[in-house]
Amino acid sequence: MPPELERMNEPIHPGLLPAGLADQLPDDAAFEAAVVARLMDRLALSGYDRVKPPLFEFEDSLLSGAGAALASDTFRLMDPISQRMIGLRADMTPQVARIAATRLVRQPRPLRVSYAGQVLRVRGSQLRPERQLGQVGAELIGVASPAADAEVIVLAAEAVEGLGVTGLSIDLTTPTLVPAVCREFAMDAAAEVRVRAAIDRKDAAALERAAGAGRHVLGGLLAASGPADRALEALQSMTLPDVAAREVDMLAEVVRLVRRALPALVLTVDPVENRGFEYHAGISFTLFARGVHGELGRGGRYEIGFGRDEAATGFTLYTDTLTRAAPRPEPARRVYVPIDAPADAARSLRAAGWVTVQALDDQEAAAEARRLGCSHRLDDKGLPVPL
Repeated sequence: MPPELERMNEPIHPGLLPAGLADQLPDDAAFEAAVVARLMDRLALSGYDRVKPPLFEFEDSLLSGAGAALASDTFRLMDPISQRMIGLRADMTPQVARIAATRLVRQPRPLRVSYAGQVLRVRGSQLRPERQLGQVGAELIGVASPAADAEVIVLAAEAVEGLGVTGLSIDLTTPTLVPAVCREFAMDAAAEVRVRAAIDRKDAAALERAAGAGRHVLGGLLAASGPADRALEALQSMTLPDVAAREVDMLAEVVRLVRRALPALVLTVDPVENRGFEYHAGISFTLFARGVHGELGRGGRYEIGFGRDEAATGFTLYTDTLTRAAPRPEPARRVYVPIDAPADAARSLRAAGWVTVQALDDQEAAAEARRLGCSHRLDDKGLPVPL
């Protein structure tokens, strides 16, 4: 038998997981749950009502509207009940769009909804190799205005800062600018692909070769990246197609509104960034924190689809990055409760915020408490004493 077939037939160690997946052990799992709870509480306080989409849906609906951009990231399989193809969600935003367009279609607009859950992707990326991700997000549906864009940006920033994350910055982009310029200069599909590739590499020389008559405008957009004030000054000094000029005006208004709410927040602008914003149709953004590897979240404007001409804007936060960025709380006080201790003593301690570890047999209390990681033990009077 060839060696590769022999390896395939070897038993898999039970601790081995597929690439991009990992177990979360007690401390990490508890901290992530606390982070999610705090984020969802903050969203609820701003009027965003929680919804809970299913883990998988029929392929036709899951990959409609905004979900079409996620087709290559989506696991698909046959549903043994309906005998139809289903997909495991790779992102929760398209599911929320479906809910808004169907189950909540008669709810008054603007509609504000929030969500939290796990998603699964076919493959990770170089920057984010994980294939199972935790998401927390919010969507503002039914309004297309700078005020709506600013609301979700401010909400995302405040929710993250509420976890104790410092050094937050937001990078704003307008994914519709480059397509608008390409249309203005009547570029064919092949030329637009070359332009997009050059912009993604930030290759000014390649962009000049690919853009033809539009090279000066596209080159100006590429060069306009940087701190928000400087970038907006450069963009507003350019002669742009009407559609692109309106996007720049909206971007300037969003920056003004965000600054009014959070004057200390660092804002940058990259007007040509498109990667990861494939289904976005307006001002979009990414959240970063100083000293933290990877993005904390991203969001922006899109159309909900499903036969409805309805705008939405929102954001998704990534719990794996947030748990690396947020400071961890002090460990909870743990007290060992001997087997013959009064039950009401342990209940009183839990009500006061203690973690109680109940003895299951008559062990020597101090030694067993240390072995189980407790900082205190319950004495004969029902009081916690330090070890």
